[in-house]
Amino acid sequence: MKLVTLKDGSRDGQLAVVSRDLAQAHFATGIATRMQQVLDDWNFVSPQLEDLYTTLNHGKARHAFAFDARQCMAPLPRAFHWVQVDAYPDAAERMLRALGVEPPAALRETPAVRAAAGDGLLGAHDEARFAATAPAPDFGPQLAVVTGDVEAGTPADRALDGVRLVLLANAWRSGEEAAAAPPAAFAPVAVTPEELGEAWRGGKLQLAIETRLNDRRFSRLDAAAGMRWHFGRLIARAATTRTLGAGAIVGTGPVGARDAADGAGCIAERRAVEAAAGGEPATPWLAFGDTVRVEAFGADGGSVFGALEQRVSERDE
Repeated sequence: MKLVTLKDGSRDGQLAVVSRDLAQAHFATGIATRMQQVLDDWNFVSPQLEDLYTTLNHGKARHAFAFDARQCMAPLPRAFHWVQVDAYPDAAERMLRALGVEPPAALRETPAVRAAAGDGLLGAHDEARFAATAPAPDFGPQLAVVTGDVEAGTPADRALDGVRLVLLANAWRSGEEAAAAPPAAFAPVAVTPEELGEAWRGGKLQLAIETRLNDRRFSRLDAAAGMRWHFGRLIARAATTRTLGAGAIVGTGPVGARDAADGAGCIAERRAVEAAAGGEPATPWLAFGDTVRVEAFGADGGSVFGALEQRVSERDE
């Protein structure tokens, strides 16, 4: 099943179902109006949405309309909890070594956790507005899941059962100054694990994540190859000391490769590799007017979540 939230002038938007090929949509009116309603009562509401999804894919939905990703908000515009649990330690190690720092063993023993504000998450085509003085503006493409209720202390194998939806995200970054960067943005379409089929295996996604900067390919990375910990482990880590309520979003941190030769997930990593090669970093940080596009592709070459495509601009102070 594929779900979106369409702009309607409200903070939480209007829930709709989207066809498998991302061509048609249908409002979920009469079943649920907002994504959080679905998450709060998943076992009752989701089967009804599945029925609508089947009808839509068979071309029998009476009030279907053409899907326009530019009309989408983030699938869950306001999340009770949004946290990144770093699943790609190889990239982090490369950046530390480029700075002359020996990576701590903890990087490979326990995934690091970074919480961020979950209100006001950006849609796929909203502008990414940085503060004028933002240091080292950068992108951070990653995968994420939306959970149901997950009790504190839930082990990794059971935590994986808490996954309700899978998302594609871009967590913008600006040096160490989180307030200088815009909120995280999300591709338009949320997808159930069942819909992903063989691409969802062992709590990892067998997808290619492509990032384009000003319409030139920056990287194309295998999302599963460099992922050290599966989503069950990431969710369990986020729920170590607190219960995750339905609607929590858990991200992987920027997707990275095991080997630097396979490409970099973000500008900071590429600059670190360039510096480690013995020279000055050649890749510039983002500039106002740049456009970043992030998309995930399945084995058939189709776009799974739709594309994130955002223009970088200056934030009004």
